[in-house]
Amino acid sequence: MTPPTPPTRPHLPSRPAQPTRPTLLFYCQHSLGLGHLARALMLTEALQVSFDVVLLNGGRLPPGIRVPPGVEVVDLPSMGQDMAFNRLVSHEPMMSVAEAQARRQRLVMETFDRVRPQVLFIELYPFGRKAFEFELLPLLEAVAARGAARPKVLCSLRDILVNGRVAQVQHDEWVSRRANAFFDGILVHSDPTFARLEESFRPQTPLQVPVYYTGFVAPPAPTSPLHRHQRLLVSSGGGLVGEPLVRAAVNVHAALQADTGLTTTVVAGPFLPEPVWAWLQAEAERSPALTAIRHVPDLAHEIRCSALSLSQGGYNTTMDLLRAGTPAVVVPYSEGNENEQGRRARRLAELGVLRVVPPAELRPDRLLAELLGALASRPQVVPLNLEGAGATARILGELLGNPLDELAGPNTKPSPRMTGEVA
Repeated sequence: MTPPTPPTRPHLPSRPAQPTRPTLLFYCQHSLGLGHLARALMLTEALQVSFDVVLLNGGRLPPGIRVPPGVEVVDLPSMGQDMAFNRLVSHEPMMSVAEAQARRQRLVMETFDRVRPQVLFIELYPFGRKAFEFELLPLLEAVAARGAARPKVLCSLRDILVNGRVAQVQHDEWVSRRANAFFDGILVHSDPTFARLEESFRPQTPLQVPVYYTGFVAPPAPTSPLHRHQRLLVSSGGGLVGEPLVRAAVNVHAALQADTGLTTTVVAGPFLPEPVWAWLQAEAERSPALTAIRHVPDLAHEIRCSALSLSQGGYNTTMDLLRAGTPAVVVPYSEGNENEQGRRARRLAELGVLRVVPPAELRPDRLLAELLGALASRPQVVPLNLEGAGATARILGELLGNPLDELAGPNTKPSPRMTGEVA
Protein backbone atom coordinates (compact mmCIF):
# COMPACT_ATOMS: atom_id res chain seq x y z
CA MET A 1 0.00 0.00 0.00
CA THR A 2 2.98 2.37 0.38
CA PRO A 3 5.44 2.92 -2.52
CA PRO A 4 9.04 3.86 -1.78
CA THR A 5 8.87 7.45 -3.01
CA PRO A 6 6.18 9.87 -1.84
CA PRO A 7 4.37 11.68 -4.64
CA THR A 8 4.29 15.41 -5.07
CA ARG A 9 1.00 16.78 -3.84
CA PRO A 10 0.74 20.32 -5.20
CA HIS A 11 -1.47 22.87 -3.54
CA LEU A 12 -3.33 24.18 -6.53
CA PRO A 13 -4.33 27.80 -7.03
CA SER A 14 -7.89 28.99 -6.65
CA ARG A 15 -10.17 27.46 -9.24
CA PRO A 16 -11.86 29.48 -11.98
CA ALA A 17 -15.42 30.61 -11.51
CA GLN A 18 -16.65 28.19 -14.19
CA PRO A 19 -14.46 25.07 -14.21
CA THR A 20 -14.58 22.79 -17.22
CA ARG A 21 -15.31 19.82 -14.98
CA PRO A 22 -17.27 19.61 -11.74
CA THR A 23 -15.20 19.87 -8.59
CA LEU A 24 -15.51 17.36 -5.76
CA LEU A 25 -14.32 17.94 -2.19
CA PHE A 26 -13.72 14.62 -0.38
CA TYR A 27 -13.38 14.61 3.42
CA CYS A 28 -11.68 11.55 4.95
CA GLN A 29 -10.61 11.02 8.56
CA HIS A 30 -8.87 7.76 9.48
CA SER A 31 -7.99 6.95 13.07
CA LEU A 32 -6.73 3.51 14.10
CA GLY A 33 -5.73 2.09 10.72
CA LEU A 34 -5.42 2.97 7.07
CA GLY A 35 -8.55 1.26 5.75
CA HIS A 36 -10.67 4.39 5.40
CA LEU A 37 -7.85 6.25 3.68
CA ALA A 38 -7.05 3.35 1.35
CA ARG A 39 -10.68 3.13 0.22
CA ALA A 40 -10.86 6.91 -0.19
CA LEU A 41 -7.77 6.88 -2.41
CA MET A 42 -9.23 4.12 -4.60
CA LEU A 43 -12.39 6.20 -4.92
CA THR A 44 -10.49 9.38 -5.78
CA GLU A 45 -8.66 7.51 -8.53
CA ALA A 46 -11.98 6.66 -10.18
CA LEU A 47 -13.54 10.03 -9.43
CA GLN A 48 -10.71 12.09 -10.93
CA VAL A 49 -11.60 10.72 -14.37
CA SER A 50 -14.70 12.93 -14.32
CA PHE A 51 -14.13 15.40 -11.45
CA ASP A 52 -11.48 17.77 -10.20
CA VAL A 53 -10.89 16.12 -6.83
CA VAL A 54 -9.57 17.72 -3.64
CA LEU A 55 -9.04 15.38 -0.67
CA LEU A 56 -9.21 16.73 2.87
CA ASN A 57 -7.03 14.27 4.79
CA GLY A 58 -7.42 14.33 8.57
CA GLY A 59 -5.19 11.46 9.72
CA ARG A 60 -1.55 10.47 9.64
CA LEU A 61 -0.30 10.04 6.08
CA PRO A 62 2.53 7.47 6.01
CA PRO A 63 5.57 8.45 3.92
CA GLY A 64 5.29 7.33 0.34
CA ILE A 65 1.59 6.55 0.21
CA ARG A 66 0.41 6.69 -3.38
CA VAL A 67 -1.96 9.54 -4.18
CA PRO A 68 -3.61 9.26 -7.62
CA PRO A 69 -2.18 11.75 -10.15
CA GLY A 70 -4.30 14.86 -10.49
CA VAL A 71 -5.78 14.65 -6.97
CA GLU A 72 -4.97 17.58 -4.71
CA VAL A 73 -4.47 16.64 -1.05
CA VAL A 74 -4.99 19.15 1.75
CA ASP A 75 -3.41 17.70 4.89
CA LEU A 76 -5.20 18.88 8.02
CA PRO A 77 -3.24 18.84 11.30
CA SER A 78 -3.28 15.13 12.04
CA MET A 79 -5.68 13.93 14.71
CA GLY A 80 -7.23 10.63 15.73
CA GLN A 81 -8.88 8.93 18.66
CA ASP A 82 -7.30 6.94 21.45
CA MET A 83 -7.43 3.14 21.42
CA ALA A 84 -10.67 3.16 23.44
CA PHE A 85 -12.29 5.78 21.16
CA ASN A 86 -12.94 7.89 24.26
CA ARG A 87 -11.08 11.07 23.35
CA LEU A 88 -9.40 12.93 20.55
CA VAL A 89 -5.62 13.03 20.35
CA SER A 90 -3.31 15.29 18.36
CA HIS A 91 -0.60 13.62 16.28
CA GLU A 92 1.20 16.94 15.84
CA PRO A 93 4.07 17.11 18.37
CA MET A 94 3.89 20.88 18.85
CA MET A 95 0.12 21.23 18.77
CA SER A 96 -2.45 20.60 21.49
CA VAL A 97 -5.84 19.08 20.74
CA ALA A 98 -7.51 22.49 21.04
CA GLU A 99 -4.92 24.12 18.77
CA ALA A 100 -5.24 21.34 16.20
CA GLN A 101 -9.03 21.62 16.24
CA ALA A 102 -8.96 25.37 15.68
CA ARG A 103 -6.46 25.13 12.83
CA ARG A 104 -8.33 22.24 11.19
CA GLN A 105 -11.66 24.03 11.34
CA ARG A 106 -10.14 27.11 9.72
CA LEU A 107 -8.40 25.07 7.00
CA VAL A 108 -11.56 23.09 6.20
CA MET A 109 -13.56 26.28 5.70
CA GLU A 110 -10.79 27.99 3.71
CA THR A 111 -10.56 25.00 1.40
CA PHE A 112 -14.31 24.87 0.92
CA ASP A 113 -14.41 28.58 0.04
CA ARG A 114 -11.47 28.24 -2.36
CA VAL A 115 -12.57 25.06 -4.12
CA ARG A 116 -16.28 25.92 -4.47
CA PRO A 117 -17.20 22.24 -5.01
CA GLN A 118 -20.25 20.95 -6.84
CA VAL A 119 -20.07 17.80 -4.70
CA LEU A 120 -19.10 17.43 -1.05
CA PHE A 121 -18.32 13.77 -0.34
CA ILE A 122 -17.89 12.90 3.35
CA GLU A 123 -16.50 9.55 4.41
CA LEU A 124 -18.46 7.78 7.22
CA TYR A 125 -20.03 10.83 8.91
CA PRO A 126 -22.72 11.04 10.29
CA PHE A 127 -22.69 7.25 10.83
CA GLY A 128 -19.32 7.68 12.56
CA ARG A 129 -16.71 10.36 13.30
CA LYS A 130 -19.08 12.24 15.61
CA ALA A 131 -15.99 13.42 17.53
CA PHE A 132 -15.05 15.48 14.45
CA GLU A 133 -18.30 17.39 14.33
CA PHE A 134 -16.40 20.44 15.57
CA GLU A 135 -15.29 20.94 11.93
CA LEU A 136 -17.96 19.04 10.00
CA LEU A 137 -21.05 20.78 11.40
CA PRO A 138 -19.79 24.29 10.51
CA LEU A 139 -18.96 22.98 7.03
CA LEU A 140 -22.44 21.52 6.54
CA GLU A 141 -24.08 24.67 7.88
CA ALA A 142 -22.03 26.73 5.40
CA VAL A 143 -23.22 24.45 2.61
CA ALA A 144 -26.86 24.83 3.67
CA ALA A 145 -26.48 28.61 3.80
CA ARG A 146 -25.77 28.68 0.05
CA GLY A 147 -29.36 27.73 -0.69
CA ALA A 148 -30.08 26.76 -4.30
CA ALA A 149 -26.39 27.17 -5.18
CA ARG A 150 -25.27 24.62 -2.59
CA PRO A 151 -23.24 21.58 -3.61
CA LYS A 152 -24.64 18.08 -3.43
CA VAL A 153 -23.70 16.48 -0.11
CA LEU A 154 -23.15 12.71 -0.10
CA CYS A 155 -21.94 10.22 2.49
CA SER A 156 -19.41 7.52 1.54
CA LEU A 157 -20.16 4.46 3.67
CA ARG A 158 -18.65 0.98 3.99
CA ASP A 159 -20.65 -2.25 3.87
CA ILE A 160 -21.17 -3.01 7.59
CA LEU A 161 -21.43 -0.53 10.46
CA VAL A 162 -20.31 -1.00 14.04
CA ASN A 163 -23.35 -1.56 16.23
CA GLY A 164 -24.05 -2.80 19.72
CA ARG A 165 -23.27 0.49 21.45
CA VAL A 166 -24.79 1.04 24.89
CA ALA A 167 -26.93 3.82 23.38
CA GLN A 168 -27.30 2.35 19.88
CA VAL A 169 -30.97 3.39 19.46
CA GLN A 170 -30.17 6.99 20.36
CA HIS A 171 -27.11 6.96 18.10
CA ASP A 172 -29.06 5.69 15.08
CA GLU A 173 -31.79 8.26 15.68
CA TRP A 174 -29.22 11.09 15.84
CA VAL A 175 -27.58 9.84 12.63
CA SER A 176 -30.88 9.71 10.74
CA ARG A 177 -31.80 13.25 11.75
CA ARG A 178 -28.37 14.58 10.76
CA ALA A 179 -28.52 12.79 7.40
CA ASN A 180 -32.03 14.05 6.66
CA ALA A 181 -31.05 17.61 7.56
CA PHE A 182 -27.83 17.96 5.59
CA PHE A 183 -27.31 15.15 3.05
CA ASP A 184 -28.59 14.46 -0.45
CA GLY A 185 -27.76 10.76 -0.50
CA ILE A 186 -25.79 7.90 1.00
CA LEU A 187 -23.52 5.74 -1.13
CA VAL A 188 -23.04 2.33 0.48
CA HIS A 189 -19.94 0.60 -0.87
CA SER A 190 -21.43 -2.88 -0.71
CA ASP A 191 -23.12 -5.46 -2.85
CA PRO A 192 -26.67 -5.46 -1.42
CA THR A 193 -26.82 -9.24 -1.73
CA PHE A 194 -24.02 -9.38 0.86
CA ALA A 195 -24.88 -6.55 3.28
CA ARG A 196 -27.58 -3.90 3.38
CA LEU A 197 -27.59 -0.73 5.44
CA GLU A 198 -30.72 -1.58 7.41
CA GLU A 199 -29.04 -4.67 8.86
CA SER A 200 -26.78 -2.50 11.04
CA PHE A 201 -28.74 0.77 11.13
CA ARG A 202 -32.27 0.94 12.58
CA PRO A 203 -33.37 4.48 13.43
CA GLN A 204 -36.86 5.33 14.63
CA THR A 205 -36.97 8.24 12.19
CA PRO A 206 -36.62 6.79 8.66
CA LEU A 207 -33.98 8.11 6.32
CA GLN A 208 -35.56 10.46 3.80
CA VAL A 209 -32.46 10.65 1.60
CA PRO A 210 -31.86 7.97 -1.06
CA VAL A 211 -29.44 5.11 -0.47
CA TYR A 212 -27.31 3.95 -3.40
CA TYR A 213 -25.46 0.61 -3.43
CA THR A 214 -22.31 0.98 -5.47
CA GLY A 215 -20.82 -2.49 -5.11
CA PHE A 216 -17.59 -3.07 -3.22
CA VAL A 217 -14.62 -0.78 -3.75
CA ALA A 218 -11.83 -3.20 -4.70
CA PRO A 219 -8.54 -3.05 -6.59
CA PRO A 220 -8.80 -3.56 -10.35
CA ALA A 221 -9.00 -7.14 -11.54
CA PRO A 222 -5.46 -8.42 -12.18
CA THR A 223 -4.37 -8.79 -15.78
CA SER A 224 -0.90 -10.32 -15.35
CA PRO A 225 -0.33 -14.09 -15.20
CA LEU A 226 -0.54 -15.61 -11.74
CA HIS A 227 2.62 -16.88 -10.07
CA ARG A 228 2.29 -17.77 -6.40
CA HIS A 229 5.30 -17.76 -4.06
CA GLN A 230 5.44 -20.65 -1.58
CA ARG A 231 4.85 -18.43 1.42
CA LEU A 232 2.33 -17.34 4.01
CA LEU A 233 1.76 -13.58 3.78
CA VAL A 234 0.78 -11.98 7.10
CA SER A 235 -0.72 -8.47 7.18
CA SER A 236 -2.68 -6.30 9.61
CA GLY A 237 -3.44 -3.10 7.72
CA GLY A 238 -1.65 -0.11 9.22
CA GLY A 239 -0.38 -2.33 12.02
CA LEU A 240 -1.36 -0.17 14.99
CA VAL A 241 -3.43 -3.01 16.51
CA GLY A 242 -1.62 -5.82 14.71
CA GLU A 243 0.71 -7.03 17.48
CA PRO A 244 -1.34 -10.10 18.57
CA LEU A 245 -1.62 -11.33 14.98
CA VAL A 246 2.07 -10.75 14.25
CA ARG A 247 3.20 -12.60 17.39
CA ALA A 248 0.82 -15.49 16.67
CA ALA A 249 2.16 -15.84 13.13
CA VAL A 250 5.76 -15.86 14.34
CA ASN A 251 4.88 -18.51 16.94
CA VAL A 252 3.65 -20.97 14.28
CA HIS A 253 5.90 -20.13 11.33
CA ALA A 254 8.44 -22.91 12.01
CA ALA A 255 5.74 -25.56 12.38
CA LEU A 256 4.05 -24.28 9.22
CA GLN A 257 7.25 -24.68 7.25
CA ALA A 258 7.82 -28.16 8.67
CA ASP A 259 4.32 -29.26 7.62
CA THR A 260 4.03 -27.48 4.26
CA GLY A 261 7.39 -26.07 3.17
CA LEU A 262 5.96 -22.54 3.21
CA THR A 263 8.03 -19.65 4.53
CA THR A 264 6.34 -16.72 6.31
CA THR A 265 6.52 -13.06 5.26
CA VAL A 266 5.10 -10.50 7.70
CA VAL A 267 4.11 -7.09 6.33
CA ALA A 268 4.16 -5.16 9.61
CA GLY A 269 2.43 -1.95 8.51
CA PRO A 270 3.70 1.60 9.06
CA PHE A 271 1.98 1.99 12.46
CA LEU A 272 3.12 -1.25 14.13
CA PRO A 273 4.69 0.01 17.39
CA GLU A 274 8.46 0.34 17.15
CA PRO A 275 9.24 -2.11 19.99
CA VAL A 276 7.19 -4.80 18.25
CA TRP A 277 8.82 -4.03 14.91
CA ALA A 278 12.27 -4.35 16.50
CA TRP A 279 11.29 -7.71 18.02
CA LEU A 280 9.94 -8.92 14.67
CA GLN A 281 13.15 -7.95 12.88
CA ALA A 282 15.20 -9.83 15.47
CA GLU A 283 13.02 -12.94 15.05
CA ALA A 284 13.43 -12.75 11.27
CA GLU A 285 17.22 -12.52 11.59
CA ARG A 286 17.21 -15.74 13.62
CA SER A 287 14.96 -17.73 11.29
CA PRO A 288 15.53 -18.38 7.56
CA ALA A 289 11.82 -19.19 7.26
CA LEU A 290 10.70 -15.72 8.43
CA THR A 291 10.88 -12.37 6.60
CA ALA A 292 9.86 -9.00 8.07
CA ILE A 293 8.84 -6.08 5.81
CA ARG A 294 7.62 -2.71 7.07
CA HIS A 295 5.35 -1.98 4.09
CA VAL A 296 4.84 -2.95 0.45
CA PRO A 297 3.75 -0.84 -2.54
CA ASP A 298 0.77 -3.04 -3.42
CA LEU A 299 -0.61 -5.36 -0.74
CA ALA A 300 -3.30 -6.74 -3.04
CA HIS A 301 -0.60 -7.90 -5.47
CA GLU A 302 1.43 -9.49 -2.66
CA ILE A 303 -1.63 -11.39 -1.41
CA ARG A 304 -2.39 -12.61 -4.92
CA CYS A 305 1.20 -13.83 -5.33
CA SER A 306 1.17 -15.81 -2.06
CA ALA A 307 0.11 -19.41 -1.46
CA LEU A 308 -1.67 -18.47 1.79
CA SER A 309 -2.82 -15.30 3.59
CA LEU A 310 -3.25 -14.47 7.29
CA SER A 311 -4.78 -11.10 8.10
CA GLN A 312 -7.34 -9.14 10.04
CA GLY A 313 -10.81 -8.73 8.53
CA GLY A 314 -10.92 -5.10 7.44
CA TYR A 315 -12.88 -4.00 4.38
CA ASN A 316 -9.88 -3.46 2.09
CA THR A 317 -8.04 -6.66 2.97
CA THR A 318 -11.14 -8.78 2.43
CA MET A 319 -11.65 -7.11 -0.96
CA ASP A 320 -8.03 -7.96 -1.77
CA LEU A 321 -8.78 -11.59 -0.85
CA LEU A 322 -11.87 -11.67 -3.05
CA ARG A 323 -9.86 -10.38 -6.01
CA ALA A 324 -6.90 -12.68 -5.36
CA GLY A 325 -8.62 -15.99 -4.70
CA THR A 326 -5.82 -16.82 -2.24
CA PRO A 327 -6.56 -19.35 0.54
CA ALA A 328 -6.94 -17.25 3.66
CA VAL A 329 -7.39 -17.22 7.42
CA VAL A 330 -8.78 -14.07 9.02
CA VAL A 331 -8.52 -13.00 12.68
CA PRO A 332 -10.98 -10.08 12.86
CA TYR A 333 -10.19 -7.12 15.11
CA SER A 334 -12.88 -6.96 17.79
CA GLU A 335 -11.72 -4.79 20.68
CA GLY A 336 -14.41 -2.79 22.44
CA ASN A 337 -17.49 -2.35 20.24
CA GLU A 338 -15.58 -2.99 17.01
CA ASN A 339 -17.69 -5.86 15.64
CA GLU A 340 -17.90 -5.09 11.92
CA GLN A 341 -14.80 -7.10 10.99
CA GLY A 342 -16.13 -10.19 12.73
CA ARG A 343 -19.51 -9.95 11.05
CA ARG A 344 -17.94 -9.47 7.61
CA ALA A 345 -15.51 -12.35 8.14
CA ARG A 346 -18.24 -14.75 9.28
CA ARG A 347 -20.34 -13.98 6.20
CA LEU A 348 -17.39 -14.59 3.91
CA ALA A 349 -16.60 -17.81 5.77
CA GLU A 350 -20.19 -18.98 5.22
CA LEU A 351 -19.68 -18.33 1.50
CA GLY A 352 -16.52 -20.45 1.54
CA VAL A 353 -14.15 -17.55 0.77
CA LEU A 354 -11.96 -17.82 3.89
CA ARG A 355 -11.59 -19.31 7.37
CA VAL A 356 -12.02 -17.38 10.64
CA VAL A 357 -10.19 -17.61 13.96
CA PRO A 358 -11.87 -15.47 16.66
CA PRO A 359 -9.28 -13.36 18.54
CA ALA A 360 -10.10 -15.12 21.81
CA GLU A 361 -9.11 -18.43 20.20
CA LEU A 362 -5.81 -17.28 18.71
CA ARG A 363 -3.80 -20.21 20.11
CA PRO A 364 -0.90 -21.76 18.16
CA ASP A 365 -2.66 -25.12 17.71
CA ARG A 366 -5.90 -23.52 16.48
CA LEU A 367 -4.13 -21.09 14.15
CA LEU A 368 -1.91 -23.77 12.63
CA ALA A 369 -4.89 -26.09 12.08
CA GLU A 370 -6.85 -23.36 10.29
CA LEU A 371 -3.85 -22.40 8.13
CA LEU A 372 -3.37 -26.03 7.09
CA GLY A 373 -7.09 -26.38 6.41
CA ALA A 374 -7.17 -23.25 4.27
CA LEU A 375 -4.15 -24.39 2.29
CA ALA A 376 -5.76 -27.76 1.58
CA SER A 377 -8.99 -26.20 0.29
CA ARG A 378 -9.91 -23.99 -2.66
CA PRO A 379 -11.67 -20.66 -1.89
CA GLN A 380 -15.11 -20.37 -3.44
CA VAL A 381 -15.63 -17.82 -6.20
CA VAL A 382 -18.65 -15.72 -5.25
CA PRO A 383 -20.55 -13.40 -7.64
CA LEU A 384 -20.18 -10.19 -5.65
CA ASN A 385 -19.97 -6.82 -7.38
CA LEU A 386 -16.43 -5.46 -6.91
CA GLU A 387 -16.72 -2.47 -9.26
CA GLY A 388 -17.81 0.07 -6.66
CA ALA A 389 -15.24 2.73 -7.46
CA GLY A 390 -16.39 3.24 -11.04
CA ALA A 391 -20.05 3.02 -10.03
CA THR A 392 -19.49 5.74 -7.42
CA ALA A 393 -18.20 8.11 -10.08
CA ARG A 394 -21.17 7.33 -12.32
CA ILE A 395 -23.74 7.83 -9.56
CA LEU A 396 -22.26 11.15 -8.48
CA GLY A 397 -22.21 12.33 -12.07
CA GLU A 398 -25.85 11.34 -12.54
CA LEU A 399 -26.80 13.27 -9.39
CA LEU A 400 -25.30 16.37 -11.01
CA GLY A 401 -27.38 15.74 -14.12
CA ASN A 402 -24.50 14.72 -16.37
CA PRO A 403 -25.24 12.19 -19.13
CA LEU A 404 -23.63 8.79 -18.60
CA ASP A 405 -21.51 9.07 -21.74
CA GLU A 406 -19.85 12.18 -20.33
CA LEU A 407 -18.63 10.09 -17.39
CA ALA A 408 -17.06 7.34 -19.46
CA GLY A 409 -13.52 6.45 -18.49
CA PRO A 410 -11.26 3.48 -17.87
CA ASN A 411 -12.55 2.96 -14.32
CA THR A 412 -16.26 3.61 -14.88
CA LYS A 413 -17.99 0.39 -15.84
CA PRO A 414 -21.78 0.06 -15.58
CA SER A 415 -22.80 -1.32 -12.21
CA PRO A 416 -26.15 -2.24 -10.64
CA ARG A 417 -27.57 0.45 -8.42
CA MET A 418 -30.33 0.20 -5.85
CA THR A 419 -32.04 3.02 -4.05
CA GLY A 420 -34.55 3.05 -1.30
CA GLU A 421 -35.68 4.49 1.98
CA VAL A 422 -34.26 2.81 5.05
CA ALA A 423 -36.61 2.41 7.98
